[in-house]
Amino acid sequence: MNKPIMAKATAVWLVDNTTLTFKQVADFCGLHELEVQGIADGDVAQGVKGFDPIANNQLTQEEIDKAEKDPLHALKLKFNAAAVGEEKRRGPRYTPLSKRQDRPAAILWLVKFHPELSDGQISKLVGTTKPTIQSIRERTHWNISNIQPVDPVALGLTKQSELDAAVQKANEKKAKEGGVMSDDERRKLVSTEQSLGMPDEPKMPTAISGLETFTLSDNDDDEKEEDKFDADTLFNLPDNDDDDEDEKS
Repeated sequence: MNKPIMAKATAVWLVDNTTLTFKQVADFCGLHELEVQGIADGDVAQGVKGFDPIANNQLTQEEIDKAEKDPLHALKLKFNAAAVGEEKRRGPRYTPLSKRQDRPAAILWLVKFHPELSDGQISKLVGTTKPTIQSIRERTHWNISNIQPVDPVALGLTKQSELDAAVQKANEKKAKEGGVMSDDERRKLVSTEQSLGMPDEPKMPTAISGLETFTLSDNDDDEKEEDKFDADTLFNLPDNDDDDEDEKS
């Protein structure tokens, strides 16, 4: 359901000038019922001037009269042919001024860790232009030496769900094209939750490569080998009887 422009100001006007229930006003303006009650009590929207939805071609008096007679009737926004398709307008995402300086770091992170994303997808995620993305891909950006990759979700430039959806879409597109992906690429193309749930592949440390079949002998065999040797066999000491005979002679 479409919402009226200046929703809170419209709610102030409806509370002051009609007998509509709080729920009717809240549903029409996209607010919480308690918030509308706060407007009526003077705790919310103090100093906000009411916005007349009838004079501004958002409601008709007949629709308000019908809703006042039936508390279960939901107000319907007046059809405006000029507003058709306004919500579907496409364009780069608006980025607040305070976060625009973080966009190059976010672009570099997406280019580095998700190279499967197209320039159009990155543009929608962080609200930038394709020439900027291309300059960072080719490392021709004027400040490329000082840019460090930072997760755009951590910077607040996009939501994790939006990033996962874009990655999943890139995954499906690449699968349709029949491209062969490595394990690392396949891990990057899945959502974050799926990636974190994957078990780590066991890897042999490079320092001991080539010793996969090396085994140590059993302890029992070592003990048996040790039993074969004693002090006499090692040093070939003479018997005591020979010493006694030499002393007698």
